[in-house]
Amino acid sequence: MKFAIVMLFLFFVGSALGQGQKPPCSDFDTQTEMNICAGKEYKAADASLNRVYQQLVKMLEPEEKSELKEAQTAWIKYRDTNCEFVADQYKGGSIRPMIFGLCLADVTRNRTSELKTQIEDRSH
Repeated sequence: MKFAIVMLFLFFVGSALGQGQKPPCSDFDTQTEMNICAGKEYKAADASLNRVYQQLVKMLEPEEKSELKEAQTAWIKYRDTNCEFVADQYKGGSIRPMIFGLCLADVTRNRTSELKTQIEDRSH
């Protein structure tokens, strides 16, 4: 079971490892510290997403803004439902909050990249 937990943790931090970065929350010794760190990772990713989203909104016509809002609402539902599913295999375990937080952070960073691409495409 411990091996599976380590593999899942590495899955979530794989993008950081692939970029030569240290995995998020790897400097902590206790599960509580790692859980708190994962929550902070998500909050930072969400703040970045909100800034990029607002930047994109400023570039759009009213109809496009409405479409983006609809897409973002659907994406949020997907993100939350997907991360609940991913984390629920550890339901009742102390690692669940970390898995959930890292999933939210990872999916949110991916969405931020998607929106940045939209900004770049519209800037040309």
